[in-house]
Amino acid sequence: MRRCLSQAAASTARTRPAPAVDAMRTAWKGVLRQKGIVMNSCMHRTWSAGFAARPRRRGVATAFAGALACILVCAAVCLVIAPRDAWALEVESCTAAPNEDGGDRILGATPTRVTWRAHAAEDESLSRIVLAFPEGVAFDPAKVKVTGLNGLERLDLAAEAAAGEGNTLVIDMPQAAPAGASFLVEVYNVVFPGDGGQFAIEAHTQTADGAQADLGASGSIDVAGVSTPEKIASWLNEQAWVEAWNSNTFLHLFFNPAIIVTSIPSVFNGWLAALGIVVIAFPAAIPVGFLLALMRMARLRILRGIASVYVNIVRGTPMFLQIYIAFFGLPLLGLNVNNFALGCCVMALNSSAYLCEIFRAGIQSISKGQFEAARSLGMNSAQTMIHVIAPQAFRRVIPTMTNELILLYKDTSLLAAVGIMETVMYAKTITAATGNITPYIVAAGFYLIVTLPMSRITRAMEERSSGRKVAIKKKPADKAPKSLQKQAWEPDLNAAKDELAIKTADL
Repeated sequence: MRRCLSQAAASTARTRPAPAVDAMRTAWKGVLRQKGIVMNSCMHRTWSAGFAARPRRRGVATAFAGALACILVCAAVCLVIAPRDAWALEVESCTAAPNEDGGDRILGATPTRVTWRAHAAEDESLSRIVLAFPEGVAFDPAKVKVTGLNGLERLDLAAEAAAGEGNTLVIDMPQAAPAGASFLVEVYNVVFPGDGGQFAIEAHTQTADGAQADLGASGSIDVAGVSTPEKIASWLNEQAWVEAWNSNTFLHLFFNPAIIVTSIPSVFNGWLAALGIVVIAFPAAIPVGFLLALMRMARLRILRGIASVYVNIVRGTPMFLQIYIAFFGLPLLGLNVNNFALGCCVMALNSSAYLCEIFRAGIQSISKGQFEAARSLGMNSAQTMIHVIAPQAFRRVIPTMTNELILLYKDTSLLAAVGIMETVMYAKTITAATGNITPYIVAAGFYLIVTLPMSRITRAMEERSSGRKVAIKKKPADKAPKSLQKQAWEPDLNAAKDELAIKTADL
């Protein structure tokens, strides 16, 4: 027993300071005694071995952490003292300016501007910059602008640009730029191939001490292919008569041939949207307007009041205000409706108020005898209205309804104020990009394509309904022959007697 205690004490003394071990042992003995447990020699050995294992584990963890810290420090030192490349010019960007009328695309076969930005290292002084353009890209070395900055100070580089071997642009600086300078190279009238694609511009530099560096491609420029209208516009701009035409300020601002050609496809898309709104809104307004007309002529006072209030409010307020209330008021109530659908609804509700008065006037124009005749045949009020009155009323108001259709079609231009891409909105976008009024003239032409034929048809229906014969098209060759033309009439008594005698003989 004494030998076991002495061995345990010796092993504990080798692994942990004796005062601490004794204090821990005494504390544990007190706890165990309170629970009725008496420590023997085996328990002393286990307890001592547990305390001996903890400092060993802590020592291994400390050694591992120290080794890891040493590795990280060595790696950082290697990065700092590692040799770098002789050049450190950093290309920041290489972009091209959009050249699409009313858009943000870069079009081929159309002049644009290429901008190249770079920043030299603090110990790097450049004397030459070479930009290598892809094959098929045309540029003018005479229209190159080079700007240098040293911090916030602008440098006078006196750079000279010239065309180099291949399709390269060589920019020489007689005096090397200061170290750490920033460079901005703007190349104007750059024309990419008309087929479009992705194009990358490579850069090469030369320092003041003659060291050359190949920086490679600095990103790619996405170029869209040229459409047929854009090709036609480019061809028109090269014509002498177009230049003479545009020399007049009025003709240039209002009737530019090239802008007319390029505006037609975009405005055509808006024209289709406007037609779609009319095709949906007007048929939807017809039954609503007819129902309102019946309510205004109903016997119940409440029905007449509802219809009268609605019609008077809609007809007494501008459609522009109604559009604003619908498009900005409904979202505040948490109702988010598609812009196109909401535009159709506003147009239909506005037109229904005017159609209501048109239908009411048509119904009231039918004589009371028609109602009485239908009643005498045993028809009730609904049957009389559906089978007798409504068909006649619709036939009479067709010209007036056509006028309302024309007004509704023209009022679709008000939807441009709330961002719906219709005819006027497309024209407005192109005008903002070109600074020319010609797109609005093109939009007016698209409106006339519908309004002029509809007005002619309306006039023809009105003349036909009034009993006058309408000659839609007259030809000069359709004149009556001279033998059939109207002549002065003179009585011929002898001829009349002979004709009477012949008819008597026949009898």
